[in-house]
Amino acid sequence: MKQVYKVGSLFAGVGGICLGFKQATFENNEYELAWANEIDEYACETYRTNFEHKLIQGDINKVLNPNLIDIEIEDLNKKICKETDDKTISRFKSEISMLEEQKHYYEHQREKILKYKIDVLNGGFPCQAFSIAGERKGFDDERGNLFWSIIHLIKDLDKIHGKPRILFLENVKNLKSHDNGNTYKVIKSELEKVGYIIKEEVLNTMDYSDLPQNRERIYIVGFLNEEDAHKFDLFDRIKNLKVKKSSNERMEDTKKVIDYSITSKDYEKYYYTRKKYPHYFITEEEYNQIPPEVRKEERVNLEEQINEMYQFYQVRRGMYVRKNMSDVCPTLTANMGTGGHNVPLIKVNDGIRKLTPEETFKLQGFPIGQGYELPKKYNGRSYSDAQLYKQAGNAVSVPIIKFLAKEILRIL
Repeated sequence: MKQVYKVGSLFAGVGGICLGFKQATFENNEYELAWANEIDEYACETYRTNFEHKLIQGDINKVLNPNLIDIEIEDLNKKICKETDDKTISRFKSEISMLEEQKHYYEHQREKILKYKIDVLNGGFPCQAFSIAGERKGFDDERGNLFWSIIHLIKDLDKIHGKPRILFLENVKNLKSHDNGNTYKVIKSELEKVGYIIKEEVLNTMDYSDLPQNRERIYIVGFLNEEDAHKFDLFDRIKNLKVKKSSNERMEDTKKVIDYSITSKDYEKYYYTRKKYPHYFITEEEYNQIPPEVRKEERVNLEEQINEMYQFYQVRRGMYVRKNMSDVCPTLTANMGTGGHNVPLIKVNDGIRKLTPEETFKLQGFPIGQGYELPKKYNGRSYSDAQLYKQAGNAVSVPIIKFLAKEILRIL
């Protein structure tokens, strides 16, 4: 008999976890996406372009507790009492009116998120607070505090429908070691307090999928039932399932995600040229003419140093060029669209270029042009490449999610 398990998704981004669960099936059993939550308006636009189920847009803390807005209203009322300027008072009153509308909106969103009994609660909760690429403030960062919304939602769902049977969370590898392991101890302890048996594993995308990207992430699976937890032995045997690929096989995987037919005529903005980046095309003669006390230790010349097709390179810290020695793309990051250093670069037939937004999504396993599309417009304007790069860098690797979701479906 066909069994369908309902899924709720927090911090959904552009839907990588949702897509992985949607793609997963096992013996005629499958998942159904009940709702997703995301705060970023651009990510929401990309999400809505690709999914039809309910998207709850907004701050999850306010969704779960609309009364938080009363605190903001109270603060503004206090300012009004002290203010003498009529224009400022009028502005404060206008802000209060907007907050009152916002509270009504969030009350409605709370009803939506608590409407369904869900079997699986998932979420790639914000990782910047723990990422090695950021300042690693952990729970001192507002984004790190968003972890607690997962606990609050579990408790709220429990009062109405019971707790989700499965909890599925994803984050950066560094979460495990952050603050000498204390951060993860708190997270695991809090999840255990609300009734879950926790299993976790760090997986690298390149080791467990055909995607040519080095991307290590921690995957945390929580089980409400001891029997489910006992059946889930995937992490115990995971190392035996590693994908081992030759350089030629990696090359073939790269060809599937990188469009080598692109030319500078139509995609000029992605190309690195001497005119745009003169400091990345320094000849030996030019280098020798720079006074020793001011020139960089290594000479950078992309045309000379990025010399192999089907490989990935980076200009590290703007100081030197490095080829990825694993024959895969370095970890995609949320700031790769802002220019500067550490942007993945490739050699193509007519020069050197960075990846297009479509290619970065493909490197995360999104089926661009085959059921998943990137928005072209938003609010009457062309959709920003910078936003798409950010979304791809923040996303999960869809095949890894599908792989894990299928195993969860098997034990269910």
